[in-house]
Amino acid sequence: MKPNQISLETAQMISEKLKMPLEHVMHTPPHILMAKLAELEKKQEEKEDA
Repeated sequence: MKPNQISLETAQMISEKLKMPLEHVMHTPPHILMAKLAELEKKQEEKEDA
């Protein structure tokens, strides 16, 4: 499997948000990364609403 076609800056931002090593971010399928980011956003919105 080839690495994701995203910039280093984007990969670093995703790595920090998801608390994942950069290497994992680069090799995780994009649809899984998007799902994890959406889940994180949903949790943050729930915290703000409470």
